Amino acid sequence: MLPPVFRFAPSPNGFLHLGHAYSALLNSELARRGGGRFLLRVEDIDATRCRAEFEAAIYEDLGWLGVAWETPVRRQSDHLADYRGALDRLAALGLLYPSFESRAQIVALVKARETDGYWPRDPDGAPLYPGTAKSLSVVERERRLRSGAPYALRLDMDAACGLAGDLTWTERGSGPGGETGEIVARPKAWGDVILARKDTPTSYHLSVVIDDALQGVTEVVRGQDLFRSTAVHRLLQAVLGLPQPVYRHHDLIRDGAGKKLSKSSEATGLRELRARGITAEEIRRLIGLP
Repeated sequence: MLPPVFRFAPSPNGFLHLGHAYSALLNSELARRGGGRFLLRVEDIDATRCRAEFEAAIYEDLGWLGVAWETPVRRQSDHLADYRGALDRLAALGLLYPSFESRAQIVALVKARETDGYWPRDPDGAPLYPGTAKSLSVVERERRLRSGAPYALRLDMDAACGLAGDLTWTERGSGPGGETGEIVARPKAWGDVILARKDTPTSYHLSVVIDDALQGVTEVVRGQDLFRSTAVHRLLQAVLGLPQPVYRHHDLIRDGAGKKLSKSSEATGLRELRARGITAEEIRRLIGLP
């Protein structure tokens, strides 16, 4: 039997905080206990926010925490061809279509279609795509693409679910409501999700699924804020014929007001805490790890 494979996959769009420390240390410890492998992946697709100094800080902060990882580190920006290949496969299955509305236009469409102030929203609270781009003719789509108009590539959710059938995933942690065990995936709750844009060659949903498959990740350990997203990931795994990892969603480290930590919170940033003289051992105690 092959050893389990775990990974920690931060984005270099800010400095790491206590929540990142918890996830990285938990993945590393689970890999050690299970005689498995621990990988580090840098999710740097967002060229407007990701910076080299933040990536360098990731390595520095994790090293200070005592986390060791295999090399080389996979950087998403070095593997754009992998995501293009996946998009091509989805397009060949008839599961992709371009939409051309701007964000402001989508807001206006939602407002116009709301009934008594209601329009369906995804688990994160964003309104489902209300446009009609899916019904555009092939000729009209090609005309707009040739014109250079901005676009988003969306997954035809109904068609993808029809192809994949019923889906579940194995949850060894828990969801925000305590859900654990065999979880029924409900990807339709997310509507026609965006998988790429004209100026961004992939989305989180697509790249995380492709990366985990290519790296042989068998255990996905991440925060509960991504629990509902797993339904979309299971759908993409199914239609692309990719292996299914086991999932473990852990509690989030929150601030004094009960909010999820963000990279803008200096009070919980690892670099700031280290500068104040706090040790790596004290960090472990702060986040509740032995």
